[in-house]
Amino acid sequence: MSHSKQPIVVFGATGQQGGSVAAALLKAGWPVVALVRDPTSARALTLRAAGVELVQGSYADTDAIRTAMRGAYGVFSVQQSSPSGGVTDEEEVRFGISIADLAVEAGIAHLVYSSGGAVSETPTGMGHFDSKMRIEAHIRTLPIRSTIIRPVAFVDMLVMPGFGLDTGHFSFFMHPDQSIQLLAVEDIGKFVEPIFADPERFADQTFEIASDSVTGEDLGCLFSEAAGRPIRYARFSDEVLQESPFLAGLTALIDQGPLAGNADLDALRKINPAMQSVREWLAGAGRAPFLKALGASGTWEYDRG
Repeated sequence: MSHSKQPIVVFGATGQQGGSVAAALLKAGWPVVALVRDPTSARALTLRAAGVELVQGSYADTDAIRTAMRGAYGVFSVQQSSPSGGVTDEEEVRFGISIADLAVEAGIAHLVYSSGGAVSETPTGMGHFDSKMRIEAHIRTLPIRSTIIRPVAFVDMLVMPGFGLDTGHFSFFMHPDQSIQLLAVEDIGKFVEPIFADPERFADQTFEIASDSVTGEDLGCLFSEAAGRPIRYARFSDEVLQESPFLAGLTALIDQGPLAGNADLDALRKINPAMQSVREWLAGAGRAPFLKALGASGTWEYDRG
């Protein structure tokens, strides 16, 4: 390809999504530039050792972002959202819009923005989804080739403390017979690299990305199989939902459909034939964190955001 020697600027490369994208781009032979706050951190040093060019700066540092984008072909843009506790919804919007505007200024040929699976043109009433809706809307007004992906819920989230794996009772958003689409974080880059590699095919598209669909009962069976002992599945109790407006809001979006996922898995498999099922993830990248979660108690701070 004529642009193959020009780099891709990856935001969030020391995190989950950006890290997955950087790894997939490097594997496919793309030069990668990453904006990092601390180039001496362990994750930054790992990126450097893998061949990533590091530029020190933050999302608020427009001069550093301009430096990172100089001479680049593409930009992968992702921001923290308010449930992380690191930014407000307004900060997320400001950073997302700024990166897109700077990409236009720099003459970037292709911008890929990672939004969220529950996002649409209709507000959800939850700030960290509606912030992404605003960034999406701004990107569509810009004179730049863009692709917007909407990752569904991460399968990696299932092994966080607080869902009850350590007790043998796993609780989550769905009723036992209700389905949800999930995405292995490792697969994100395997969807994004083909987008950069075939820009005409994906120009000005917006679509959800996922790698599997399971019911609550499926999760109980899969976890029992992986643990070698029974793991019972149940939806969050009414008491838990009443005590946590944030968790109740997410659960309502599952019931209404947006957060349950609407990705076309057959079409996605043509982009990434190796996308992982939950069973495959549990046997591979998820094996160690799953085993750790079986013995780790704790709570998830549902009300952040």
